[in-house]
Amino acid sequence: MAQQETVDVDEVFRVETHGIDPIPDVERHGSAKDLFWLWFGSNLTFTYVINGALAVAFGLSFWQATAVVVIGGLSFFAISAAGLSGIRTGTATLVISRAAFGVRGNFPAGVLNWVVSIGYTIVNTVVGTLALEVLFAEIGWQGGTAGRAVALLVTLALTFAVAMWGHATVQFAERWMAYVLAAGFGVLLLFVLPGADTAAAATAPGLSGWSLAFVVMFAGPFSYVPMPADYTRYLPRTTSLRSITWMGALGGFVSSVALGVAGVAAATQTDMTDAVAGAESLLPGWFQPLFLALVLGGSVTNSIITLYSSSLNLQVLGIPWSRARAIVISAAVTAAGSLAALFLTDFTTSLLSFLSLLIIVFAPWGGVFLADMLLRRCRYDSDALHAGSTGAYWYRSGYHPAGMAALLAGMTFAALTCDSELWTGPLVAPLGGADLTLLGSVVSGVAYWALTRRRVRAYAPAA
Repeated sequence: MAQQETVDVDEVFRVETHGIDPIPDVERHGSAKDLFWLWFGSNLTFTYVINGALAVAFGLSFWQATAVVVIGGLSFFAISAAGLSGIRTGTATLVISRAAFGVRGNFPAGVLNWVVSIGYTIVNTVVGTLALEVLFAEIGWQGGTAGRAVALLVTLALTFAVAMWGHATVQFAERWMAYVLAAGFGVLLLFVLPGADTAAAATAPGLSGWSLAFVVMFAGPFSYVPMPADYTRYLPRTTSLRSITWMGALGGFVSSVALGVAGVAAATQTDMTDAVAGAESLLPGWFQPLFLALVLGGSVTNSIITLYSSSLNLQVLGIPWSRARAIVISAAVTAAGSLAALFLTDFTTSLLSFLSLLIIVFAPWGGVFLADMLLRRCRYDSDALHAGSTGAYWYRSGYHPAGMAALLAGMTFAALTCDSELWTGPLVAPLGGADLTLLGSVVSGVAYWALTRRRVRAYAPAA
């Protein structure tokens, strides 16, 4: 009697056994609609309210800032399209990017991406912890240091438990939390939007104000570029590529734009230097505790997907552990960083400044990756992606010269035109204070296309 082949099942509240290994066709499941809820839920985060408020702080009027928010939301079409390669290969984004940079050339970006993922998870964890601490106070518990510690423990537990279970549980949690958060943030919009001062004139933002507003709006979506295939790799190969792009893009667009506009409206009515306190001042007393719960929930939904992807990232870097074990490393570093951020007052500011500087790397990295994906039409040799030195993507000693050269060109442009707290490029002043860091992605993408357009082709399996 023939032995029946066993299949690993991706189920809710069951620890996922797969990591970056290709998902077999027999285990593929789900539909493009799952991506809508994933990106919709994970972007129902208060960060977008802060971003909208910053656009007004940079001198833009209500309508100007709203236009920037909408344009920023459209970038989710590029992010969602980056997940198309996951359907074809069944593996994670940072494995697929070996085709553009080479196995070894992909390693530095993998390290930095893990740092960025953990950094943003720490920031979200801190925001959620502080919101929960205030919520404790409003319901009558002035816990002090103990209260803050309990709030941190609860926030970490909510994030870690879901991310550790894995793919199916992440999608399940994002969907059901999206229902609750969407209803709550919908009520927030009803309180904030009617009082918006839509007639207020812009305060001469200049090229500097406009460019900074765009950097803020695009930085969030761009941070997702190394992870879309992580959430499409389980979908059946027959899934429509168009539906994948539209469903994921609409999810991220709707939530980010709605909350971004809420931030713009709030900033025309009150001081949003402390965004949580500013937004809270516009709300009736009975809704304020619910608002704090929304801030906590949004922080958790966003942290879940970054923490989950960080565990796949560690496997790409060569950690010889399962995904479920590797995530313990990410969770431990997140906990340590959150403790530092909550009890060392200037740590959060330093961390945010550092993360903002890393766009010098990730904007150009995204440009090369997307250009490579378009040239190959999302068709890769899946076996070669995992073959190391014996595969087609080893190139020269593990580096793809064209990919590395294009990345360097984009990073050079980004560094010369970056305006951040830690670094100001020499071209910023001649450009009137404009921050053109994001255009590093265009420079690197065009450079990669010019260097490889006649050599990079879609993979065609042998007959």
